[in-house]
Amino acid sequence: MSNTKYADAVGAVRAMENSLLTKNDIDQLINSRSKAEITSIISSRSGSSGNDTLSDVWNMLREYAPECKELEILLYKNDFHNLKAVLKAIISNRDPKQYYIEPSNVELSTLVDAINSKEYTELPDYLQNTAAEAYELITQTLDGQLSDSLIDTSALKAIQKSADDLGNSFMQNYAELLIVCADIKTAYRCCLLGKSAQFMENALCGSREIDKEQLIKAALSGTDSLFSFLEGTSYSNAAALLKESAAKYEKWCDDAVMELAESTRMQAFGSEPLAAYFIAKEAEIKNLRILTVCKEFGADKETVMERMRKLYV
Repeated sequence: MSNTKYADAVGAVRAMENSLLTKNDIDQLINSRSKAEITSIISSRSGSSGNDTLSDVWNMLREYAPECKELEILLYKNDFHNLKAVLKAIISNRDPKQYYIEPSNVELSTLVDAINSKEYTELPDYLQNTAAEAYELITQTLDGQLSDSLIDTSALKAIQKSADDLGNSFMQNYAELLIVCADIKTAYRCCLLGKSAQFMENALCGSREIDKEQLIKAALSGTDSLFSFLEGTSYSNAAALLKESAAKYEKWCDDAVMELAESTRMQAFGSEPLAAYFIAKEAEIKNLRILTVCKEFGADKETVMERMRKLYV
């Protein structure tokens, strides 16, 4: 497939990038004193009402590139989250709609019907086996933690496999980054909770950059051993932040994804700029949510600034 196929879409995205919030906009929002002032600042941005949702962004991108498989990978994490939501809702006899995340590649009704009927072929290939395994696991053991662990790991593996199958280097780097960030965090949590080697073997996805067995071995020996091991990897800075606080580590992970998105800024063709724009809007919406919560709880400016994610522009 020629990359020029998305030339019109990239052109449209480049124009829309002008409406993304800038560092100056964020500074003004942090210094704002009322909701009315926040709304005014956001509305002053061309084309930005402050009410944009990721679903709006997704629908727009799909209009320009309806057959782009690379974009679909960005929603895998939502698809697998929604699988967890449906399974838990069925077990607890609740409505899964309240836990359903949009946008997603799989409609809620499709997911519910497939689980209830056990007709998993109704689901995309990357979701079928996990749905069947997770259903059996949670119905037989009622262990939500084990089911969640299975689904989370499967999500990362699905992202990696699809990126590799498509041969798209941007999505492959995106998958690798997600996996490493998740594995480090999971290993740390397992270390704190004293989880077994077998539990970690199932909970960790395994990446190309950090040896899975070495990571497990280090985590089994305690936090000092874990951080000592991570200091010898290219993720030593991230590990140092995790040692300080989980919040700082999560911010580093989000910022690393944004840095990857920034690498597409000079591309005129291909799906990469489209994916980068989605990532940029995702970060922008997260920043607005963080800022709103911080304002509601009276956090000082320094705290708000520390929690702001890296921007695309």
